[in-house]
Amino acid sequence: MAKKNRTKSASEIPAGEVGPRQPCPCGSGKRYKACHGAPGGGQVFVKRPFEGLPSECDIVAMRELVPAATATLALTGEHADRVVKLCTLLPMAAPALVRDSGEVWLGLQVQHAFGDPARDLGAVLLEALAAEPGAGMIGLTNPPGPGPRLQDLVADGDLAVEVHEGFDYWVSDMDPSSELAQALEQADGAAAPTARLTEVTAAYWTRMGAKEHLRWVMPEPEDALLDALARLHVTGDDVIVPDARFVGMFRAHGLLTPVWDLPVGTGAEALEEPAAAFKAQLDAALADTSDLTTEQRSARNGLANRQVTIR
Repeated sequence: MAKKNRTKSASEIPAGEVGPRQPCPCGSGKRYKACHGAPGGGQVFVKRPFEGLPSECDIVAMRELVPAATATLALTGEHADRVVKLCTLLPMAAPALVRDSGEVWLGLQVQHAFGDPARDLGAVLLEALAAEPGAGMIGLTNPPGPGPRLQDLVADGDLAVEVHEGFDYWVSDMDPSSELAQALEQADGAAAPTARLTEVTAAYWTRMGAKEHLRWVMPEPEDALLDALARLHVTGDDVIVPDARFVGMFRAHGLLTPVWDLPVGTGAEALEEPAAAFKAQLDAALADTSDLTTEQRSARNGLANRQVTIR
């Protein structure tokens, strides 16, 4: 039942069909009570809201996985000359900030959820672009209604994602103050060390406490990706580095994100070549259209049930 419901819109989910502690049918990875079951959780649902953006996987990672990162967005049309910085998180989880320079900062990790994050971002971005320089925080208090989505406002081209050790970028053009220093200290203390691999797309190493992980947002359709991962699992080719362990995956904004536990001390640099080699094997497995063997089907069923939490 749950698998079938993931394709439904929020308005099609009968009341009581999903328990508050069960995964939200939208596939966000959150519990229903914290997603579409929350007050203001949205009356619409777009399963893959960032589809069509050249850096869809990195945007999903910045929204769901990465504590501190930025990327410059290139806009189209009348706003093509404006500077817009896409940020994982802004102070107070603000949807947008308009700086004194007129530069717009657009936040991905926000408190509101109206069902289509791409539409939310488009609405906030347009409000910020229309505001005066130095206007400060721009946000949404009500569903944005019809209008352009982020895909309609940005130019083609992959994002150059810069991962930061902390949130110093918040104040890079501001005079220091005790209030800002306290906010930065709190934010930095909650940020897990993270690095983006350079040899493959949207793969992020992170260390949480004493554990290290590789989390890799992948754009392939779920069924095809599960088939390919099953083929590699049976042959033992789903181990990124020696003693690493493929522990499962989670769904975020319509995409699967496989997760590996890594030996302590691995670090990001040691993953570059192995990740590129794994990507080549995965591409070959994706190109294999033959029927799965009995062993591969069994492995696929096991992989599909390996749900892990995002954080």
